[in-house]
Amino acid sequence: MKKSIILCLLITLFVTTGCAINIYKKSPKDKATIEELSSEVDRLKELRDQEREEFEQIKRELEKQLRGKVSLDLDERGLVITLADNILFDSGKAKIKEDAYPVLDKIIKVIKDKAGSKNIGIEGHTDNVPIKYSGWKSNRELSTARANNVYHYLVKVGGLDPSRLTTMGYGEFRPIASNDTAQGRAKNRRVEIVILPQYPKKSVEELEEETWVK
Repeated sequence: MKKSIILCLLITLFVTTGCAINIYKKSPKDKATIEELSSEVDRLKELRDQEREEFEQIKRELEKQLRGKVSLDLDERGLVITLADNILFDSGKAKIKEDAYPVLDKIIKVIKDKAGSKNIGIEGHTDNVPIKYSGWKSNRELSTARANNVYHYLVKVGGLDPSRLTTMGYGEFRPIASNDTAQGRAKNRRVEIVILPQYPKKSVEELEEETWVK
């Protein structure tokens, strides 16, 4: 009876502590790698916090400069500057209106002053209403042309580094509101200028996960 009890206790001890035993059996090299990765995670978290504060400052500056003419949002993609299509373009057109120049010029100045080393994404979006009369084959082509024209303005007029800018046209496929209402469709017709983070949350989480796996 005593042997059975002792055997049960040993099995329980092995099951509940087996993982811990394996951890302590790691080689000094493995332990050094874990410590190095942990240190890197901490450093990246600190840099990411600093960068987020930089983005908050840029957001406040843009709010002061543009006074409600654009929508500003800080999310996992970075700092998203959303311009409604009617600010930039006539209906169904991709040529930037002259009235939009002052808005883009202020965005350019803030980027140059406070985000000169950041990469920038320019995204074109539309509603889901099929194109009939504008001459474009699809909403995706229209959204791509609009994003490209904003890119050319930022580079040629604004002097931003073209190697730091990318463009993408998504057409109707990334709506932010319902296309069932006129108000929703108006929100979906937009260009987003995204100031991209150097230290995205996903990269930090992946490195942190690698630390645990090690």
